[in-house]
Order: sequence, then structure tokens, then C-alpha cells
Amino acid sequence: MPVADTSQLTSGVAERYASSLFDLAIEQGAVDSVTADLDRFQAMLDESADLKRFVASPVFSAEDQLKAIVAISEKAGISGFFANFLKVVARNRRLFALPGMIKAFRIIAANHRGEVSAEVTSAHALSQAQETELKVALKSVTGKDVTLAVTVDPSILGGLIVKVGSRQIDTSLRTKLSTLKLALKEVG
Repeated sequence: MPVADTSQLTSGVAERYASSLFDLAIEQGAVDSVTADLDRFQAMLDESADLKRFVASPVFSAEDQLKAIVAISEKAGISGFFANFLKVVARNRRLFALPGMIKAFRIIAANHRGEVSAEVTSAHALSQAQETELKVALKSVTGKDVTLAVTVDPSILGGLIVKVGSRQIDTSLRTKLSTLKLALKEVG
């Protein structure tokens, strides 16, 4: 029997949960407030290695995860649909898929607004001016308004990795150094 790819399983779970959350948010006219809460939670994930480990860890019981998520939500001022959504995710022991759920929700919301969603990985947080400049550049390429989902990853050293649909542009310093290293091995 073939072993299932866990990234595909996570992706499927994430998409189903995100789709349900989006449908509920549309029905209640709360897409903007849910998006703001998603952004707040994503920022907390980006800033806290401990929270990332907690979300990804299968070690904690559903009860412990639920208590922690309730406390984190209250402290961050996350309420309403997204707070309830986080509780359901914790009760169902699906916190490991939460980053994928956030990403999938953003894509669904962008598509609903007629926008294209771009995933951007940067070594440092982008300023508002840099984000605006990137949106303008991507709009000229795609012909549509672009919503950015920015992730900070210091390991890329510098530059950006931008994914729009099936296209990826990698200008990261890490990739350039790897390419140079390979080229030097071939010469030597």
C-alpha cells in the first residue's frame, strides 16, 4: 500500500477548513474582520518560534491545544468567527494545518475579489512602500490586482521569492550563492 504524501494531506485539510471558514464569513458578511484576524494570527506565528512549534506539535492533547488557543486568541484580541474557527481546529487536532489554512483562505478571498494572490518570502519585513511597489510590479505582469501574503525567512539571506500561481521568481541570495557554488564546482 503506498504511503500518502503528508504535504498533500495537510493541503487538503487546509483547503477544506479554509473553504468552510470563507463560506461562513461570506454568509455573515465578515470576510474583512476574519481577514484582519488571520493577518494578526499569521503575524504572531511569524514572530514566535514557540507558537510555530506549538501549532506543529502532535504532542499536546486536544484539550491543551484548545486552552492555549483560547488564551492566545484573547490576548491578541481575536474574536468572532476566527476565534471560534481556531477552537474547532484545536478540538479536531488540526492545528498543524493552520498555516496552510491561512494561506488557502487568502487565496480564496483574493479569487472572490477578482485578485491574484502572491506568496512572497523575504529575508526581512517589507515596508509599506516596498509592498506597494511590489504590488504595482506584479499587477503589470498579471494584469490583475495582487494580494500579498508575505512571510519572513531570514535563511534566504536577502532578495525575494515570489510565487504567483504556478510561477515562481527566486531572487534570493541563498539561491544565487548555491548557483555560484555549483558553477565553481563544475569549473574546478
